[in-house]
Amino acid sequence: MQNLPAGGWRIGGESATGKVDTATTNTLAEIGRYLANRTAGRVTIVAQVSAPTDDLSIGRRASLANAQTVRRLLEAGGLPGTRIDLRPLGRTANGVDMIEVLPPGIPSPSLGPQAEQAAPRP
Repeated sequence: MQNLPAGGWRIGGESATGKVDTATTNTLAEIGRYLANRTAGRVTIVAQVSAPTDDLSIGRRASLANAQTVRRLLEAGGLPGTRIDLRPLGRTANGVDMIEVLPPGIPSPSLGPQAEQAAPRP
């Protein structure tokens, strides 16, 4: 897991495929506590997968399942599920397994200009 420059966190590797290890589980619970107590607004989970390359529907469902796993772990830390938006992208041109947890108002670096347009203006 790494911190993103503008805020938020990125999960990669095996933990981004829904097989979350103990350290990542504990970190996500702590992030859930932090977001529940120190932020207001909606948190976004952006998920993408590396495979399959030939079926967009399966990729989208796999990224949704991975995002739901992260949502459950954030909820375990105390973040209400009603404050969490899921963005399952399926397989993107990047072709990587990755999940981003974005606090309110932070655009997704992996979405580029699309995220900037969707981000609320202060």
